[in-house]
Amino acid sequence: MHLKSKPALALTDNGLTLTACGALAGLGNGDVTITLVADGEVFTICTSPGGNDAPGQNPGETVVLGDVTIPSNQIKNGSLQFCVTTVAPATPTPKEAGCPNNNWTVRIADVDFSGALLIVEQGGKVVLQKTL
Repeated sequence: MHLKSKPALALTDNGLTLTACGALAGLGNGDVTITLVADGEVFTICTSPGGNDAPGQNPGETVVLGDVTIPSNQIKNGSLQFCVTTVAPATPTPKEAGCPNNNWTVRIADVDFSGALLIVEQGGKVVLQKTL
């Protein structure tokens, strides 16, 4: 089991989520579950009760993941193309984001992704694990 070189594996930073798309070859029969685990730094914006934005103190590191299960009938000659996207991180509390008090609201402005891991499972076994 391996990643095909064409199309090459592509990572897309969507701001708050990360997407990996590629193609796999050498698969057997059975559903395939592809998991993407990504880590990064969260950047927040605090908004005052009066509606003024201020940069947050940025609560630090986060780990997000996403997965997709592809049924065996979509595997053609041992190959398949896939895309998997992580979920967005949970919004921190005003205190966690470094806002002046709990009357402020918080939104995540961006996640700066620093690494990712792609895990492919088939038949209940990990058949590929790749650091991206």
